[in-house]
Amino acid sequence: MLALAAVAFAFLLDVLIRHDPISVDFHTYLAAGKVGLDHGWSSVYNQWLVAVAQKELSPGQIAQPFLSPPTVAFVTAPLVTLPYGLAYVVWAVFILAMFAVALAWAGVSTGWGRWIAVVGALAPWWVMHAVNVGQVVPLVAAGTVVAWRLTRERRDVLAGIALVTLVLKPNTAILVPIALLFAWRYRAFAAWVGASAAVLIVVLLTVGPDGMWAYVTQLRGPLPKGADDLTLHGALSLTGVFATALRVLIIGAVLAASYKLRHSPGLVIPLAIVGSLVVSPYLHGSDLVLLAAAGWMVWEERPALAWRAPLALGWFLASPYLYLKGASLHLNRWPWLEIALLLALVIAAWWPLTTWDDSRRQAPA
Repeated sequence: MLALAAVAFAFLLDVLIRHDPISVDFHTYLAAGKVGLDHGWSSVYNQWLVAVAQKELSPGQIAQPFLSPPTVAFVTAPLVTLPYGLAYVVWAVFILAMFAVALAWAGVSTGWGRWIAVVGALAPWWVMHAVNVGQVVPLVAAGTVVAWRLTRERRDVLAGIALVTLVLKPNTAILVPIALLFAWRYRAFAAWVGASAAVLIVVLLTVGPDGMWAYVTQLRGPLPKGADDLTLHGALSLTGVFATALRVLIIGAVLAASYKLRHSPGLVIPLAIVGSLVVSPYLHGSDLVLLAAAGWMVWEERPALAWRAPLALGWFLASPYLYLKGASLHLNRWPWLEIALLLALVIAAWWPLTTWDDSRRQAPA
């Protein structure tokens, strides 16, 4: 009960105390959707039109370029007809509810422990930060959580379809379907490829080659300020060939460990999520929602104290208790914790000590 009270109070602090620039990312998404509806989807990366639409939607809100995949504009476009404030509320409730429901449904714990884990995964400051700014990343996290449960139950085709949420923000968890392939979950990988290909065809038919080229071109430009704080560059100051070599090494370790963990599918997805975050060339604080999802998966899969004690420490470091006091870790310190968790998962694949790799709820191989 004390643990539930602690995580519930942390979540309540997150909900009630909001220091973030409210709806700033949703504002950009909705503006892109408005441009697509008003001027045609091939114009969705015309940043002048996006800026004008942002001013029309909410003149006092910050304007910023739309650099997300076209799919993000697609999913927010239906809200264009609503008053802006109501549209944001609907979106914020939707993205938080999707992540929360995914956690509640996918959990394998029982009793109070199940709800402690769910509320605990929602309590890190990153989650409410993502909701406050209206980021799409909680939907990606929800998809990975659902896929985790389906993979454990060997419902691989549905798991692959659930991972289609990656089309909304691929850099946050792109290694997950590839890791499933190396874990011999061929049907999950094939289902993801098929579903993603179907979405890509719709995007190409809707946005057109010119729109897609504009998207790729703008991604190759300078990244937004602070987008590398959570990367290898921000944490280790690595650039050029050294950064590339380390990324290749990390990807290789993730895929090799996925093969070794093929009989323990509950660890493959969190391993791949953490690996994706570590090698990503750009991330924002809200993207750490995926780290919360990965930590929750490991917590559920490995109840041994040797696993849960470090995870609980990580939760405390990410809790709003420290964030509101200005004592949280700087963003460029979080990659070090991601690397530590990644190493633990890789070691568990190659050196599964009974004392720290114990699971009371092994999924069927």
